[in-house]
Amino acid sequence: MKAIAALDDGSVIARSLVRHRLVTSSGGAFEHDARESWIDGPLAAYQGIVDQINNSPYANLPIRGTCVAAMAPSMCAVDAKGMPVSPGILYGDYRGRDYYAGASPISGEARGFLGSLIESYPDAHAYWPAQAVANYALAGTAVIDSFTAIAHGPLSNGTCWNEDLLTDMGIELSRMAAIKPAGQAVGSLLSGIYSATETEGRHSAETDTVVLASGLVDELGEQMAAGELSDGDVLVVLGSTLIVWKRLPFWKEVEGLWSVPDLFNLDTGCLIGGASNAGGIFIDWVIDHLLAGNRRKTYSRDLDAYSVPVWSPYPRGERTPLHDFSKRAAISGLGLEHGSDELVRAAYEASGFTVRRMIEMSGYGASRVLATGGGVNSDEWLQALADCTGLPVEVVANPEGAALGAAFMARIACGIEPSGALPDHWQRLDRAVDPDPAWLEPCSQRYEVFMDLTSNFV
Repeated sequence: MKAIAALDDGSVIARSLVRHRLVTSSGGAFEHDARESWIDGPLAAYQGIVDQINNSPYANLPIRGTCVAAMAPSMCAVDAKGMPVSPGILYGDYRGRDYYAGASPISGEARGFLGSLIESYPDAHAYWPAQAVANYALAGTAVIDSFTAIAHGPLSNGTCWNEDLLTDMGIELSRMAAIKPAGQAVGSLLSGIYSATETEGRHSAETDTVVLASGLVDELGEQMAAGELSDGDVLVVLGSTLIVWKRLPFWKEVEGLWSVPDLFNLDTGCLIGGASNAGGIFIDWVIDHLLAGNRRKTYSRDLDAYSVPVWSPYPRGERTPLHDFSKRAAISGLGLEHGSDELVRAAYEASGFTVRRMIEMSGYGASRVLATGGGVNSDEWLQALADCTGLPVEVVANPEGAALGAAFMARIACGIEPSGALPDHWQRLDRAVDPDPAWLEPCSQRYEVFMDLTSNFV
């Protein structure tokens, strides 16, 4: 859970990080503790921001607005006070797989989530996605934005819920969250959300009216913060989920990949790629479960570029481009000469190989990778991404791209900005990472192993 506070020029003056648990099971559950992650987390993150501002030179600046960005689809059952009575079900959970449409970014999983919750919690007051749960905790309004609603298709078309489908499932429309346009003000933060102070001019529930925007899908926030792509650019979001979007000058569809309109240029071209499980969840699994959490900023010794094993990076199956939840992790070429450094490098390479496969599947030349997401804090991940794709990797300056995009949506809700197109000064690049020539050929050889391993191993 990440929160930021941004000034008018897009500079970040406060950051807050709240960790929460991810619950998995051998049966395919993929959940949050909805109260811990969707209520306590946002409240604590917001409080952390306020505390930092109150103890900074910006203490006298008003907090104008806020917006929640979160993954989608998601769903939980809540009581009449908006408190979760069920786990928070996340994308990829087994309860949505019968409805998963692998060829589309609108997965269809939400229908399975809702059906399961209705069966298990028939007396629940309502059934809400994560954004609605958090918004209700913050402002007493159960609302999701239009982009989040689209991600819950076919339950919604982005503007309203499918009332006929809800009726068939035995649920009234009133038991779903309201849907409002992205960037619309839907209320203001409740009094007591964050601590009052006795210091005159500092932020408190009594002195600030903070507008709440309807919400956002986190990946769209990352796109907003990264900015407009040129033809051949590849946007890679190094988050818990690995997300790849390659900009094409024309519309194209490829089996296994997703094609979506380019929000920055709706008239021409498209973005092609998708969401993979070979992201932070996989890499954290390698480090935490296999290496006892031994995280390093840099490798402890030089590695032999030709002596790195190859991961099949799917401890929970794969989404794009394989769309196969039966896939499991495997490793090829592991020897006694290998240690933890080689295993971690192999994990980062598996992520880079996944990006390379989507680039090659798109059938159009690539010019550069634009990297965003929390993974840009890992020099090893960025270097492996460059080495495995053979492309320069330009890194955004703000690793909390989803939060920065959400902050900009809050500005729209406050009437400060006319649209969701971030100005250039909000879209800053930090540095570039070039491929290491000594690693290009070894990585290409391992990529062939990766393709064979991940295409045939189940």
